[in-house]
Amino acid sequence: MNVLLIRHGLTRGNLEHRYIGSGTDEPLCEEGIRQLQHTPFPPVARVYVSPMLRCRMTAELLYPHVPAQVIPDFRECSFGLYEGKNYAELNGLAAYQAYIDSGGTLPFPGGESQAEMRQRCIRAYRALIPELMACPSALIVHGGTIMSILDGFARPHRPYFDWRTENGHGYSLSLVDGSVHPLP
Repeated sequence: MNVLLIRHGLTRGNLEHRYIGSGTDEPLCEEGIRQLQHTPFPPVARVYVSPMLRCRMTAELLYPHVPAQVIPDFRECSFGLYEGKNYAELNGLAAYQAYIDSGGTLPFPGGESQAEMRQRCIRAYRALIPELMACPSALIVHGGTIMSILDGFARPHRPYFDWRTENGHGYSLSLVDGSVHPLP
């Protein structure tokens, strides 16, 4: 039995390389909608989503006949003061450089740390495993959520940032042995 881990479609903030976290509930952009309309995904019986609009819209486009269950702890990281900003706007700030130098492990000022987000996502995923074992399922979530789950459950283990995936793409994770295969 496998679970699909799908990153939501493109948003305007994604196109502008902005930190779009739990503080920005932005919709998919037209390009993101078009991309999803032309990307086939395997059928599933259950869909679980982050509460963010971009994930709920993606679920509706990919699986219009499967009701989506919202899992609050699958939301994206809180980027705090960096929310909505991009590298060009943050470059040169001492606090941002310290965050970069830490390899992304320092908490975002006024937001979450990577460790806090990872623990929250892993806890939510672990609680869902019995339901995921019952039938083919998809999680339509954020890049950070996918990286957290795979860092915790994929075998062989790979570091958190090795599991980055583009918008509208993702992985199939075996619930039996932790093996992972890329989706389109």
